[in-house]
Amino acid sequence: MATCVRLGAAAKVPLLGLGTWKSPPGKVGAAVMAAIDTGYRHFDCAYVYQNENEVGEGIQQKIKEGVVKREDLFIVSKAGEELFPTDDKGMSIPSNTDILQTWEAMEELVDAGLVKAIGISNFNREQTERILNKPGLKHKPANNQIECHPYLSQEKLINYCQSKGITVTAYCPLGRPDRAKPENPSLLDDPKIKEIAAKHNKTPAQVLLRFQIQRNVIAIPKSVTPQRIVENLKVFDFELNKEEMATLLSLNRNWRICEMITCKNHKEYPFNAEY
Repeated sequence: MATCVRLGAAAKVPLLGLGTWKSPPGKVGAAVMAAIDTGYRHFDCAYVYQNENEVGEGIQQKIKEGVVKREDLFIVSKAGEELFPTDDKGMSIPSNTDILQTWEAMEELVDAGLVKAIGISNFNREQTERILNKPGLKHKPANNQIECHPYLSQEKLINYCQSKGITVTAYCPLGRPDRAKPENPSLLDDPKIKEIAAKHNKTPAQVLLRFQIQRNVIAIPKSVTPQRIVENLKVFDFELNKEEMATLLSLNRNWRICEMITCKNHKEYPFNAEY
């Protein structure tokens, strides 16, 4: 089983990375260092997560120690150097910039050698097509990062992206264990997922990550717990059979954790489309 996927001609990206969204400052640096020691080479970051400095310090420390070289690591960040501005009702204040203008600015980063590849996040099919059909397109999106897990299986969007040579990254691949309120379903407690896990002598989390990897989808589970960071990487030594994959896909209920409610007034709000 491959442990990486190609991002166009430019780069290879490990199928498993460490997510850092909601990883608290004071803990995320140690988590990054533990992850590098464990074998992680892919880190998913963003300025808006407000912890990139500490992520960088953890990486620098491991480079200093000679554990890794910078070229061994695949580091993802997101466009935007400011937090999303909101109005007095807490709704985001949309920018008038068109996504095609933003894409042109990102293409310049590739041409300048500042990034290996550029991608999109939370884009639906129509928005993705707008970029692919852009006159004078220099660099097509290498990746679309979307929420994905068995309760939001995203089959149509994943098939579409992969048919266009766009890799897919699943965020929240374990659901959101920290948000399992009584009214919110918990993937890790789902009886069918637990049953599959028991059969393979694996944890439900490992089954959820393996589910993505077998679809050639990159997964970026977030953890600051060393034991879980190690556990989440142990997904390349077993395989789910066709029936198990079908069972996991059958759990889809189009349940979205990250609805981005504060952006519902934005003209580009992506989640009103079927996919």
